[in-house]
Amino acid sequence: MTQNTTDKKKPEVTVTPQAHYVPEQSDEAAGRYVFTYTISIRNSGNVAATLLMRHWIITDSQENVQEVRGLGVVGEQPKLLPGESFQYTSGTVIATPVGTMRGSYRMATEDGFEFDAPIPQFTLTVPRVLH
Repeated sequence: MTQNTTDKKKPEVTVTPQAHYVPEQSDEAAGRYVFTYTISIRNSGNVAATLLMRHWIITDSQENVQEVRGLGVVGEQPKLLPGESFQYTSGTVIATPVGTMRGSYRMATEDGFEFDAPIPQFTLTVPRVLH
């Protein structure tokens, strides 16, 4: 299904990530680096949109890639009205002190139009590793 660019109703979602290292759950000697990330999802368009699925690409500094796909986020499929935001925190584990995450959320409007909201790439890093 294609969206007519002249249509006044436009879906648009903005995703803002923020990551934090969790030293108390990490075991650096064993190559286990634990990070939490908080994601803010804002409906910046003028139609309601529901988050259906997530797709993550998690890469450590040795180029090991984990892909994660699933329904919703943290057990929810939030519906965001225009101007509304949803925030959640989750976590991941990688084998190196530095890595990246990026991906997308599959969203749907009430009329069934589906679109991907990109999750911009962000860095997972142990403090003081990167300058």
